[in-house]
Amino acid sequence: MRAVIFDLDGTLLDSRPGIRAGLRHTLIRLGHQPPPDLDPDWAVGPPLEEVMARLLAPYGDGRVAEAVAHYRAWYVAEGLYDAQVYPGVPELLGGLAAAGRPLFVATAKLVTFARLALDHFGLAGHFRAVYGAEPGVLSAPKVELIGTILTAEGLDPARAAVVGDRALDIAAARAHGALAVGAAYGYGGRAELEAAGADRIGDSPAELARLLA
Repeated sequence: MRAVIFDLDGTLLDSRPGIRAGLRHTLIRLGHQPPPDLDPDWAVGPPLEEVMARLLAPYGDGRVAEAVAHYRAWYVAEGLYDAQVYPGVPELLGGLAAAGRPLFVATAKLVTFARLALDHFGLAGHFRAVYGAEPGVLSAPKVELIGTILTAEGLDPARAAVVGDRALDIAAARAHGALAVGAAYGYGGRAELEAAGADRIGDSPAELARLLA
């Protein structure tokens, strides 16, 4: 195994607080009262347009593009750094990089946001490239994003691994013939990853390091 493609939120960073606050802000900005028990875990992974469509559906509100714009404007100003690196992630990335593994990030997040977050938390130097949603362009599903990385970077899928915490990550890896590795400590959990057909599952970044060795 050579190249490793990592998901960001739920795999490298625990971004729950900032995402939860951003969803609440968006609903309030559009004139809605968010539920007090708003859980952001389901919103991590899918393209932001899909997230906003689901968030607004109970209110009969179709202003998805406006919601995306409000969320991103608030998130870059206030929510982006309301996160923390999962314990063991720096050691995981450092070990893989030291072994000569090319590392990449594939995220539904706006790519500029992802780069800012990785730089802020001291992780950016481990990665050859970061891929995500482009400004002004609809977010691509994870399966398309992984395909873009494999093609653009000239990677052999049979010698690549995709690491993520959601079924979307596992499905994307399997669609391209890459090793599908689940991060069970993230937002999806072991049951979701097993149901999606993950080849390997780690309960911690330290275990992921062993699985990817």
